[in-house]
Amino acid sequence: MSSGYSSLEEDAEDFFFTARTSFFRRAPQGKPRSGQQDVEKEKETHSYLSKEEIKEKVHKYNLAVTDKLKMTLNSNGIYTGFIKVQMELCRPPQTSPNSGKLSPSSNGCMNTLHISSTNTVGEVIEALLKKFLVTESPAKFALYKRCHREDQVYACKLSDREHPLYLRLVAGPRTDTLSFVLREHEIGEWEAFSLPELQNFLRILDKEEDEQLQNLRGRYAAYRHKLEEALRENLAHCHVHYRLQFGNLLY
Repeated sequence: MSSGYSSLEEDAEDFFFTARTSFFRRAPQGKPRSGQQDVEKEKETHSYLSKEEIKEKVHKYNLAVTDKLKMTLNSNGIYTGFIKVQMELCRPPQTSPNSGKLSPSSNGCMNTLHISSTNTVGEVIEALLKKFLVTESPAKFALYKRCHREDQVYACKLSDREHPLYLRLVAGPRTDTLSFVLREHEIGEWEAFSLPELQNFLRILDKEEDEQLQNLRGRYAAYRHKLEEALRENLAHCHVHYRLQFGNLLY
């Protein structure tokens, strides 16, 4: 297995800088890719931080780094750094013949990528597949972020327009707080998750079910109380009306 280190900067000829200083891969000729029309509607996640905030976070991040994989902040506000992506592929992907590359299908295989803050999830997936000369479409794969909070494990599929290095910067360098996983997402939805994640989903579903049942019981109890109160008021009104109308005849 190789060292697992790769850099998107090595493939600079496949990218170009726009007037917005964003780092995008050249679009293929012909029919635009799915979702390309909605790019303008999506917000750039890293735009929420000012240059000063980014500078402060990069400084704190580098102080917390223990493996020498630090981030570098450029004068234009774009920063570069490293992310580690764990390969959790259920089947060996198709690779170029005589590629000389080892298949990334081994469970737990970790790869380190050197990327920019402007690189998107889609570009990271393409870089990983290119590193191993995988010939399958990047659309068959998805990048997940895995968060650990106390005894709970949360996994969330990232959209192609999110920026992994920004997520790494905000979460800090500890992989037990945030980690990245590459998986296929063309297979059954639940087959893509590990056993602890599935167990966590069941706990969440049980909790949500109990909350929904409590809310439903509370709504019906309140509705029943209002009906009973209206019924008592109506019976009392009928009793008074009956006595006023027929009381003299009885006595």
